[in-house]
Amino acid sequence: MPRSLPLAAPWPFRALWLLLPVLAGPAVADALADRTRAVQVVASALAWAAWGLVLVASLVPRSVTLTIVRSLAPGAVLLAAWSAFASDELGWGLAGIVVAVLAVVAALSPATADAFVDGSSYGDEQRVALRIPIAMAVGPVPIAWALAFAGLVVGPLLLAAEQWVAGGIALVVGLPVVVAVALRLHLLSRRWLVFVPAGVVVHDPLAMAEPVLLQRHLLRRIGPADAEAVARDGALDLTGGALGLALELRTAEPFKVGLRQGRETVEATGVPAVLVTPGRPATTLEIAAERKLPVG
Repeated sequence: MPRSLPLAAPWPFRALWLLLPVLAGPAVADALADRTRAVQVVASALAWAAWGLVLVASLVPRSVTLTIVRSLAPGAVLLAAWSAFASDELGWGLAGIVVAVLAVVAALSPATADAFVDGSSYGDEQRVALRIPIAMAVGPVPIAWALAFAGLVVGPLLLAAEQWVAGGIALVVGLPVVVAVALRLHLLSRRWLVFVPAGVVVHDPLAMAEPVLLQRHLLRRIGPADAEAVARDGALDLTGGALGLALELRTAEPFKVGLRQGRETVEATGVPAVLVTPGRPATTLEIAAERKLPVG
């Protein structure tokens, strides 16, 4: 099956990430050439540390390493773009931008997400990642990432430039922001469906207080969502408006779901079905069919 091919995710990302310093390195080095020695050392140390951490994380697919990869990889695009226009090595700079963008696309791909979250599986289970709600993807996530990125690099660079007061303030303010954003972004890496021998678990700590097991013997349908049926019987929409095909998981008996509303939990009772948006709906249905669940 496509998900088991030798060149399947996350190998494309790993290859691009290994290529990144080769293509982007000359422009970055040239852009830093006229900076002070301290700034050169700190900037280089930050870049190599981030690159090495992402490389190691990509070799150990887990939900937590998915957060590391997706949090740090976009920084390569900013670094490559800055070096392309701050140096005389425009050709190398543009090559760095291209490979950095491709690496980020690979990091954000549904196939990569599935490979990482399934790496956290136990025993006879298989996990498929859910897409990020559109309301978060177009606003809060990029803004939070930008704040965390600034919090990570601005303080050390200001200190290296001997801007002691500004650097100290940026460091004190920035580090808590980095931690808070990282914890929040990690919730997005922990949203998945889990196929287990007993049925399917819907695991979404962003929207649900606790996972819900839809038992095999009660499952009646796993398939593309029927908009009319949803409107008619009140299926619970957990997609968050995410782009892509929504799947409906319907059971023979209504069940309960604890929903998060801020810091409170509100219990939804009599739920006949839930709607989710896997990153790869076709692959999700293949897995369900392999496990002899009612696909239709």
